Amino acid sequence: MSGTSEGPEPPAGRPLGTARAPVTERHTAGAGPTEPHDYRAAFQVSVLAMAVLDHEGLVVSANDALAGLLGTDSGTLATQPAAGLVDLASDDRTWHAYHEVLHGRRSRFRCTRRLKHPDGRSLWAEITVVPMDSSSTATGGVLLSVADISDRRELQKRLRHLQMHDPVTRLPNRTLFFERLSAALDTPPYQDDSLPPHGRIGLCYLDLDGFKAVNDTMGHRMGDRLLAAVAGRLTDCAERDGAARSGSHLVARLGGDEFAILVEESTGTAQLTALANAVLVALQQPFDLAGQRLSVSASIGVVERASAGTSPTGLMQAADTTLYWAKEDGKARWTLFDPERNAHRMTRQALSSTLRPAVERGEFTLEYQPLVCMADGTVRGVEALVRWNHPQFGLLAPNRFVSIAEEDGTIVQLGRWVLRTACHQARRWQLDHPDEPPLFISVNVAVRQVWDSDLVADVAEILAETGLDAGLLQLELTESAVMGSAGRPLRALQALSDMGVRIAIDDFGTGYSNLAYLSRLPVSVLKLDGSFVHGFRYDDGAHPSPADETIVEAMVQLAHRLGLTVTAECVETAGQAERLRRIGCDTGQGWLYSRAVAPEHIDALIGAKASRAGRV
Repeated sequence: MSGTSEGPEPPAGRPLGTARAPVTERHTAGAGPTEPHDYRAAFQVSVLAMAVLDHEGLVVSANDALAGLLGTDSGTLATQPAAGLVDLASDDRTWHAYHEVLHGRRSRFRCTRRLKHPDGRSLWAEITVVPMDSSSTATGGVLLSVADISDRRELQKRLRHLQMHDPVTRLPNRTLFFERLSAALDTPPYQDDSLPPHGRIGLCYLDLDGFKAVNDTMGHRMGDRLLAAVAGRLTDCAERDGAARSGSHLVARLGGDEFAILVEESTGTAQLTALANAVLVALQQPFDLAGQRLSVSASIGVVERASAGTSPTGLMQAADTTLYWAKEDGKARWTLFDPERNAHRMTRQALSSTLRPAVERGEFTLEYQPLVCMADGTVRGVEALVRWNHPQFGLLAPNRFVSIAEEDGTIVQLGRWVLRTACHQARRWQLDHPDEPPLFISVNVAVRQVWDSDLVADVAEILAETGLDAGLLQLELTESAVMGSAGRPLRALQALSDMGVRIAIDDFGTGYSNLAYLSRLPVSVLKLDGSFVHGFRYDDGAHPSPADETIVEAMVQLAHRLGLTVTAECVETAGQAERLRRIGCDTGQGWLYSRAVAPEHIDALIGAKASRAGRV
């Protein structure tokens, strides 16, 4: 520092750029005799690098600490623009804030800069600029201080690395993965106009099949070793693929046994599926860990799409869905995201979330399909088929929502409504047509209704409420549900049969087909699955299946010997109907006679032969 360096702050109101008197000349009478010397001494010996600047940003005086930090002599810094010394002009925002302090419009400014030392070293500096208090100092201007924070930055860097990396596998963790994913989607890729556009992103999202069993049987330490070994193989696969395509991939552990490989500049679906296949092959090789030989597999969800319009949340939802599909499809495989399949899943979720309220709002209705006597063509009964009049998707058939209702238990509430509505309708037909034999009503019952509700009590209550005779009610259960019946379900079926309710096995021939059960279950009717009846087609030029005819004839004869009646489903042609009649089927059901229709259409069929009624 020169001997004429000034104190902390010049008098207020002095025009910028005017000459400055030495400190000793400008010392005011109100200050103590040793105050300027004390300030200068503290300023000079301070270990904090400092400089006094005028309102134009020129260095008035600098201490030795600043000179040492910049690798020069303090005397050479005088009159130099401070902004150039500590890189304050590199961006507009910093430059503006700095000038706000110089001109007294801002009370403080602080920033961090990476500075270059003349000997080649780089250092991180925290730079602070504050106005000087003229009431306590003899000069005006601002005070610039520069603190070397290189050690702190290095510590922060190490701490960030620990925070952003998984301690077991040393891979980037979930936090760093999403940070990188967000940056990749927010930053548009460099585009050369002479090249075709890319801007695509890909993700392989995987977890290990059966990893929990390794942890449970061999301990978490062995599980951690396995995870570290898997991480190594995933990294190798990613590096090979990246090197082959001049790109870099991020491999991360997202938690538990879940990993992700992010491909920021994907070249298309083929690249992602090839990478996923390489991962499967690599992981299928046995792992030798601490004397133990382990074999694992992985399920992988693969998503590849344009970066534009893609959000991190949307990409991860698609990846999570696709990984679930891979598990559902049998594990140890990769599955590619399918928009159509996802649309079906989204529709299913929408139906699931609105199913229970829909029952309460009365959005369901019943249609009825005739059950026709094969011998004389008269309508003997009807099957009640539930429909959902959905406000968004329109009229939905049972196959769109019954399985959902069974999964979430809504089938109990819905099934009770169907049973009550169908019995009321059957009784109404009986009263409206007193001179005709009453129609029986057939209602489908899910096995969960038998387990999760008192079906026997429900049936008894509804029959009493509607006045319908128990013999006019037929309950249909699937073959797989009935054949395994034991305990409570079997007791319920027996109690219903004792009441006079008929029990029918639906879709017979497609399930277990354990005929020994037929002699022990309270079954009254077998409904042959339509796949057998399809082989009876003569009318459309198709060749009938002799095997189907033989099987159906044998089942009909067996059922009759056991005292059961047989209904053939999916009867579509007159040729099928004639052959089934000759074989001995009791009733038929299908489009030959009628589709499922509203109850008022059934009134026209009561007492009429199917040959006269025709198709409805």
